[in-house]
Amino acid sequence: MDLNALAVFERVAATGSFTAAAHHFHRAVSSISRQIRALEESVGQPLLYRHTRAVTLTEAGRRYYEEVRDILERLDMATEALDQPQAEPSGVLRINAPAAFGQHQIVPLLCDFQLRYPGIKAELFLNDRVVDPVREGHDVTFRVGNLSDSSLVARRLAPMNYVVAASPGYLATRGRPETPEALLEHDCLIYEGEFGRQRWYFQQGGAAEVAFEVNGRLASNDADSLLRAAVLGQGLILFPTWLVAGELARGTLLEVLQPWRCEVMPGRRELYVMTRERRLSTRKVQAFMEYLFETVSPIPPWDRWQDSL
Repeated sequence: MDLNALAVFERVAATGSFTAAAHHFHRAVSSISRQIRALEESVGQPLLYRHTRAVTLTEAGRRYYEEVRDILERLDMATEALDQPQAEPSGVLRINAPAAFGQHQIVPLLCDFQLRYPGIKAELFLNDRVVDPVREGHDVTFRVGNLSDSSLVARRLAPMNYVVAASPGYLATRGRPETPEALLEHDCLIYEGEFGRQRWYFQQGGAAEVAFEVNGRLASNDADSLLRAAVLGQGLILFPTWLVAGELARGTLLEVLQPWRCEVMPGRRELYVMTRERRLSTRKVQAFMEYLFETVSPIPPWDRWQDSL
C-alpha cells in the first residue's frame, strides 16, 4: 500500500476538502483527486461521497479512515522513537480551539511556543462547534466545560472568569449599575452563538444563581464586534476575562458589579485541554502540554490584567 496515498486520504477525510489537502501537500487538486480514485480502486469500494461544497466519508470510508489514522500515528511515533532521545520536539501539531479564544489567546501562546521549538509546525483550526477530535485528527483540543469525550484525556487548564464591563464614557452618561437588577435600565450588548441568545447569571455569597434576560439595542454572533461596540460606548458586556483583559488593562473598559459572580452559562467556568492518550506519548504533544501548564496554569495571563494598572 502506498503510504503517500494513505496520507492524502487522511487529509481529505479530516478536512472534508480536496482543496485543503492540496494546499497541505502543495499539489494540484486534480492530483489529489486522482490519487484518491486510485486508492478507491485498490480497495475495491468508494471511500468518499463527493458533494459540491464538501466531501464526506462513506461508511466503508469511515472505517478505513479510523484504521489509516492509527497506522499513520503509529508510523509517526515509530519514527520519533528512532530519533536521538534528547532531540527537540518537531513535526506538525494540530490544534483545535473556539474561534475567539483561539484568536485572542492561543495564537500568541502558539507563536511563543514555536519560538521555543523551531522544529514545530502548527495547524490551528478555530470554530465554535463541538468537534470530534478523534474523527478530525486533532492532537490538542481546547474546550470550555461540559466534557463528554470518554476516549480523550482531559485536564483542567484554567478557570473561566467573567466580568461585566462598559466604557468610561457610557458609565459617565448612563451611570454605573450597582445591582444586577439595575441592568434592566441599561443597554446591554448581547451575544447570540451556538447555544442561543446569551443570558446573564449572577450569584453573591451562598445565594442561588439568578438568571437575567437583559435587553439592548445590539446583538451579534461575533464577540469581537460586541467588544468593539462596548469600547465605543454602546453598552455593557458580560464576557470572559480572556476576551476583555486587554481593554480592562488599557482602561478603555471598566469592570462593574464586582461583588457579584457572573457568567453566561452554568457549568462553563472551566477551560480544559484534551488529547488522545496515544498522542500524549509524542514529544511534540508532551512539549506543548508542558508549555501550556507552565504558562497558563494556575493563573492564566489574561487574569493578570490588574498587574499592569
